[in-house]
Amino acid sequence: MPKRNLLLLCLMTAIGLVSWLARDRSQHGRRFGEVMAAIERLYLEPVDEASLFRAAMTGVFSKLDEHSAFIDGEQRQALEAALNQEFGGVGLELANDARDGTLTVESPVVGSPAWRVGIAVGDKIIAIDGATTRGMKVGDAVALLRGPVGRGVTLEIAGEAGSHEVSLVRETVRTESVLGDRRLSDGSWDWFIEGESGIAFIRLTGFGERTLKDLDGSLEAIQASQSTRGIILDLRGNPGGLLSVAIDVCDRFLDDGIIVSTRGRARVSSQQKGVAAVDLLNTHRATQGVACAGVPMAVLIDGLTASAGEIVAACLQDNHRAHVVGSRSFGKGTVQSILPLLDGESLLKLTTSEYLRPSSANIHRAAADADDAVWGVSPDRGHEITPTAETLGGVMAWRKARDVVLKSGDSGAMPVASQTVAQLPRSIDPVLAKAIEAILDHNGVSD
Repeated sequence: MPKRNLLLLCLMTAIGLVSWLARDRSQHGRRFGEVMAAIERLYLEPVDEASLFRAAMTGVFSKLDEHSAFIDGEQRQALEAALNQEFGGVGLELANDARDGTLTVESPVVGSPAWRVGIAVGDKIIAIDGATTRGMKVGDAVALLRGPVGRGVTLEIAGEAGSHEVSLVRETVRTESVLGDRRLSDGSWDWFIEGESGIAFIRLTGFGERTLKDLDGSLEAIQASQSTRGIILDLRGNPGGLLSVAIDVCDRFLDDGIIVSTRGRARVSSQQKGVAAVDLLNTHRATQGVACAGVPMAVLIDGLTASAGEIVAACLQDNHRAHVVGSRSFGKGTVQSILPLLDGESLLKLTTSEYLRPSSANIHRAAADADDAVWGVSPDRGHEITPTAETLGGVMAWRKARDVVLKSGDSGAMPVASQTVAQLPRSIDPVLAKAIEAILDHNGVSD
């Protein structure tokens, strides 16, 4: 996240903690310190203080909702990498081969050190800095490959031409959250669906710091086309991300109207005894200016579309800007604030508010809510479709083949796998096919 935001959060957290400690210095804070000191001084066996503290945090957060947590170590690094959309590493997406468990390259990240030296899909990582990867899990390999920018790492690679060593220097690797229909030869995206005239396709896999900039780039390319007949926004599998980014994404497609409302906890000071607390409702509205005005839209959702993804789907549905196609979303309607602690190593992720869709309907699914309760985002009538697990597996494998970089050319360009007519998007992905039909019906085009 931007440094100014981090500094502001640190300042706010510091003020809050100081105030809390000042208030509770003679109460719970002092008692907690006494308990820790007594255990350290008197307990039969030595106990690691850090372990005790983590156990205490586990107990505290067990009393809160499942989305609140104390985060440190590798969990913090993973969270920050996801939100900031960057990390120090070499740029390899890895998997354990299902046949023999070997560490296998699923794809190099376009533009990364691994991409530039020609590491290709299917290559095997035999060793990292001389240590064998036999039996190594992906998470352990990722921990070895990531690290400070500027520090080198040596990989032993086994590919079609035999095994060889590659020396790489870690760089800041930026991850994508805005994807198109398929890769072009230079690693960029084709924003229009193959086999469909003038229908653009944007996949949002999350809402991070770079999402809005990348989305603007895709919309600029789409608007440059004079024959755009529709836009399909794919939010399937999108787990969410930054609330502010989701609001800005909605604003790109709306000229007016409510985007989302957030409801937080109101606090009554000690000087206001007897005054009833009223929930604080903050409504976010669209600003003037809209991308691709008048172009029909469809949004794809499924049971894994959650949080910020649901905000976008609900907003475009309630404002009648897009058809919603697919299956009912996950139902996560709470907002978590990320608060850095003074130690510089830990974070608090706290649920601080909930959000409501423009219609004021609830999105969050509580543990006791049945299927017939009001929660989540449902597809428009007539646009419901839930593919079988087998179909979904085929779509995912086919999509991955279109997304990955396969081979390295002399100039660094990366050709993609050739596609037959039978593998065109409409024939492979039934949810996408239904969205295409919705766009064509909106335009009054017979198929």
